[in-house]
Amino acid sequence: MGKIPRKPGPAKRKQSTKSGRKKTREPRGNSRSTARKKKAKKSSLSAILAAAAIIAAAGLVFLILLLTNPVALQTRPRNPTADTPTLPRQSPPAAPDSHNPEAPSPFNPAPVLPSKSPAEPALPAAPLTPSAAPSRPAPVHLGTLAFVIDDAGNNLWELDPFLRFPGALTIAVLPGLPHSAEAALRIRAAGKEVFLHQPMEALGGQDPGPGAIYSGMNPREIRAIIEKNIAEIGPIAGMNNHQGSKVSLDPEAMETVLAICREYGIYFLDSKTTANTAAPGLAKQMGIKIGERDVFIDNIQEKAAMIRSMEEGMKKAEQKGSAVLIGHTWSQELASTLMELYPELVERGFSLTTISRLVMGIGDEGSWY
Repeated sequence: MGKIPRKPGPAKRKQSTKSGRKKTREPRGNSRSTARKKKAKKSSLSAILAAAAIIAAAGLVFLILLLTNPVALQTRPRNPTADTPTLPRQSPPAAPDSHNPEAPSPFNPAPVLPSKSPAEPALPAAPLTPSAAPSRPAPVHLGTLAFVIDDAGNNLWELDPFLRFPGALTIAVLPGLPHSAEAALRIRAAGKEVFLHQPMEALGGQDPGPGAIYSGMNPREIRAIIEKNIAEIGPIAGMNNHQGSKVSLDPEAMETVLAICREYGIYFLDSKTTANTAAPGLAKQMGIKIGERDVFIDNIQEKAAMIRSMEEGMKKAEQKGSAVLIGHTWSQELASTLMELYPELVERGFSLTTISRLVMGIGDEGSWY
């Protein structure tokens, strides 16, 4: 049989025999990937270097600002609603209050809580203050004093110091004098009570002044005089007698005076220039309440003597509940003495009132002077 001829196979690649190793070639795709990686590494390095340069520049700017304007770099306060409460800065702790055992200790102050709404800032804590000394107990009411100042109207400069007195006063104005009407206006403007200081005839024959009532006058004459005087200085709360030791002894004259007071709705104060005055007995018969003087303050115009007279009035007020004390505008030291003794009167437990309120039985004016 004949042999079948073999087909020639694919030609074999020549192998290099120089190094004894087979020469291998990388695929094209792998070489491109390696190039991209190198390029990425180079870009990352550039970005890192740029960031470092920016940080270094920012640090340099911060350092310059810190050196030139340190106040501008102070940190702003944080949002109080996001942070925990902080205690306020305190001064050195004060000694604990021995009078109030329930007072909070200054060594453990309570924290100041922030406000609920951020739009409303928290109120500052109230400063710690030492507790006030314990208040004194209210004095026991010993009695009521009614001070009456007579003879206003001669001038205004003697009247002015009494208008500045802080307590209640009744000031009696003489009629028919150059300053009578103006004195009454100023007394009312100062919140004091105005009385007509009605002149009446005295036993010793002294001149009682204009607008006076004399013993032996009939009721019509007495009425005309009193109404004229009221028209000059009114409105008035009442009247008291100036001098009048002779007229006070005349029942008919005094009955007319009291009847006019009742008709006009004003009060009568008997100055008691005589111990035998007919006014109290007539007032009781007529069913009229009147006031009566207890003490003349300035019969002796010396400060020590006037203080003794006021002490006498205070004793009478303690004994019978009230006392009426009469002085005069022309007493040089009376106004200053009243001012000086005023705080002591209050501290000792006396109240001051006016004659009209005293006669009505109201007593003091509802407050301590």
